[in-house]
Amino acid sequence: MVYDLRTKLDAAGHYDDFEVERVVKVVLNPNVKQSDLVEALEPVVDRLLKKYKAAQERLKAAKARGDKAAAKEAQDEIDVLILFKRDMGTFQRIYAFLSQIFDYGNTDIEKRYIFYRRLLPLLEFGRERDTIDFSKVVLTHHDLKNKGKKPLILGGGDPAKIKPITDTGGGSVHEKEKALLAEIIAKVNELFQGELTDDDRLVYVNNVLKGKLLESEMLAQQAANNTKEQFSNSPDLKSEIMNAIMDAFAAHSNMSKQALDSERVRDGLRDILLGPAQLYEALREKAEA
Repeated sequence: MVYDLRTKLDAAGHYDDFEVERVVKVVLNPNVKQSDLVEALEPVVDRLLKKYKAAQERLKAAKARGDKAAAKEAQDEIDVLILFKRDMGTFQRIYAFLSQIFDYGNTDIEKRYIFYRRLLPLLEFGRERDTIDFSKVVLTHHDLKNKGKKPLILGGGDPAKIKPITDTGGGSVHEKEKALLAEIIAKVNELFQGELTDDDRLVYVNNVLKGKLLESEMLAQQAANNTKEQFSNSPDLKSEIMNAIMDAFAAHSNMSKQALDSERVRDGLRDILLGPAQLYEALREKAEA
């Protein structure tokens, strides 16, 4: 999958080997400045954002004049760019996961992982600006300097009083929520084996997996535009559940290994996420916010 994705991404023609090498050299050089990384990334980012913006403008113009063929062509180009961005994210997740297990023995693969990792956060399709926003580009190596102690001057006048605590432990879980949490635990118990506490099972599904899936704008849009049954059959949902499992592997290796090894467990997780965990409802709420 990693090699196939690399071939697919390279074939898209949005960058070349020189541009990959330039970014990698900057990232691995401990003596470079932030501006060097920006300079290395800017041509690729600028090219992709301009392509997306131009396609959006063509789509808008085609719809205005009622040209369905031109509108479809422009929409197809937008979809291809979005897929390109998604494929970079998939490459990152799969490579980061599998490289812990074995050595690919190919530096070009690792170079692309470094390149995509820096490029991906900058491709905010649909939020283009006149200038590229490089605020998300941060060098991992930096120098700290002690500039001495400085006085902290507080405002004058009478300080505002903090309201006292009037009750302790006053919060409570609603009965419906308690029932949903109990259902999650019961269903997860049927999927996983081994010495796992109820908290382990609950946190893994209701916090870790659900939380990662809630980060997906794509799933939020699908939940907003489809019925729950249609959403449950989405191939993207299966793919995103697999990605969430891989992302959670380091922290929850026991459950993640069982989930990765068994389609029955993954299907069971999907049913739990769509049932008592209420992933679909949470995604719709996110999309409507």
